[in-house]
Amino acid sequence: MPARKVVTGRSQEPRRRYAEELHRLRIARGLSLRALADAAGWDPSLFKKLESGETPGGPEVAEALDDFYGTPGLLLAMWEMAVGDPTQFKEQYRRYMVLESEAVSLWHYSVSAPPGLLQTAGYAREALAAGWIKEHELDQQIEARLGRRQLLEAEHPPLFRVILSEAVLRTALRDREAWREQLEHLVESSERPNITLQVLPFSAGPHGLTNTAVMFLRLADGRTVAYSENDLRGELVEENTSVELLQRRYDAMRDLALSPAESRKFILRTLEEMPCEPST
Repeated sequence: MPARKVVTGRSQEPRRRYAEELHRLRIARGLSLRALADAAGWDPSLFKKLESGETPGGPEVAEALDDFYGTPGLLLAMWEMAVGDPTQFKEQYRRYMVLESEAVSLWHYSVSAPPGLLQTAGYAREALAAGWIKEHELDQQIEARLGRRQLLEAEHPPLFRVILSEAVLRTALRDREAWREQLEHLVESSERPNITLQVLPFSAGPHGLTNTAVMFLRLADGRTVAYSENDLRGELVEENTSVELLQRRYDAMRDLALSPAESRKFILRTLEEMPCEPST
């Protein structure tokens, strides 16, 4: 059998392919980055980052470029695939990210940090930098983490239940304004119809997941898989008995958590307790 021929020679990775297509379209028009920025109304540094693959940008940029190049819907569809591209994540997380994107519902317990799906840019930057990720890789991982939020903002998003240990709300960022923004985002997220957010107060005492952050993913085929994680490693759990054990512990812990309404008030009180910025 003859070897399969590569038709275009372009990357088969969605994120890289999107960057290559943006570069190809610009060059085909004979435009410099500055000329494209002037014509499309965006900063040239953004287009440089888009074409280098440093960032996929936002959907509004893809839509604007679709209008400019006369490619209705093409670049937006490529952007959607780029944002969901698992190759942007570190290798040990890629299979989980694929399953997360396919889940019809998700349950999460957070030990000490907001789940990645609910993190703001400021929180993600400080948290990832604390793990000694630097410079270009740091920017890429922040972009990848924020891109996961598209899952909850889609037209038909999955149901998402998250339980936050009180430790999450007591472990503030050094940047107080970024911390305030993160708390406000949690409050806003709790008001969305597909998200149920609860707080597990310290007064609930010890429980079966005291030291374990865990995510359950219910897949379209009816299976449920779990992912447990600490600061050093994560483990995908697919064996039924192990998943069921984790679920029992999760259910028992959920019974100890505040109601969604009480949890929202708890976060609002935490916001009110934050020290005010000094006046200038």
